[in-house]
Amino acid sequence: MGDSKTERLQIAFIGAGGIARTHMRYLHKMDDVDIVSVADVVESSAAKLQEEFGIPSCYTDYQQMLSEVRPQAVSVCTPNGLHAPCTLASLEAGADVLVEKPLAMNAIEGTQMVEAAKANSRKLVIGFQHRFEPRTRFLRNAVRDGKLGEILYGRVQALRRRGIPNWGVFGRKELQGGGPLIDIGVHVLETAHFVMGSPNPIAALGQTYRYLGDKPSTVESEWPNWDFKTYDVEDLAVGMIRFENGATLSVEASFAAHVEKDNWNFALMGTKGGATWGPPRIFHDEHNHMVNTEPHWLPERVRGDAFRLKMRNFVDHALHDHETLAPAEHGLMVQKMLDGIYRSAEQGREVRIE
Repeated sequence: MGDSKTERLQIAFIGAGGIARTHMRYLHKMDDVDIVSVADVVESSAAKLQEEFGIPSCYTDYQQMLSEVRPQAVSVCTPNGLHAPCTLASLEAGADVLVEKPLAMNAIEGTQMVEAAKANSRKLVIGFQHRFEPRTRFLRNAVRDGKLGEILYGRVQALRRRGIPNWGVFGRKELQGGGPLIDIGVHVLETAHFVMGSPNPIAALGQTYRYLGDKPSTVESEWPNWDFKTYDVEDLAVGMIRFENGATLSVEASFAAHVEKDNWNFALMGTKGGATWGPPRIFHDEHNHMVNTEPHWLPERVRGDAFRLKMRNFVDHALHDHETLAPAEHGLMVQKMLDGIYRSAEQGREVRIE
């Protein structure tokens, strides 16, 4: 099926966790999509989704699935450490791929994935749903139309006061690549970078801190009793990215930080105006006065609709060759920024991003 263009997209899944179920929930409602198979090393997880969504087959070996089912497209919904091998195998099997964020464990793997897509003439899309939100489109259009002038500086924050995941493998560096920076910081970072016009990053300065996650849960919170014994990622990451066009972007991401409340936002400052993402507002001068502008109404503002649009965009990209808003090349630039902050934290100095 990999090279055939039909009126229905034949898609398979590698990974049968919560994010796979979210993908399937939207794809299952589309009249031009067939979910043809699911693979997971935990057979019961794959079998559960098979029954829930009426999927024809399930496997514990994704290589076997790719060989026998030969899907036209694959959604990779595994822990970060498996993104690269599963994506590479799917591309080489002739499938277009949607891989969840982040693109990979590091930029070396990400580069291999981008190059493999080109070598196999396949499409590779990164799962960045927040760029499909109306508030993101509003700000992206404003930047594109010059309302902010030249973007000078941005501030990204993905902060949880006490939100260490107590499920999955989010606290294990060898499987995830890092903690809040690569898990939740990536979302706000990629969205701010997209709104800025996706400038090329050239240098990073960063620091990471671990002070709560490797200890037992003692404070009442929404997500108590995480696996502190295997926790070896950061609680808090901070950094600064410099871009080729002279702009800079600061980043703050935490699973657990002593802040007033959770904060998921970014702000931009330019020569003609500034903006915030949540709520979406533009700050500029007009008629010799300082003016704040915000949209009177935005459609589909709930997060779920953004996820639906993300899935719809991938289907249209794979099936009908429509443009994607989330090309893998954008995921690779974001991966290089994440790598840069982590590498700077290890080396104690600013590092170049090649």
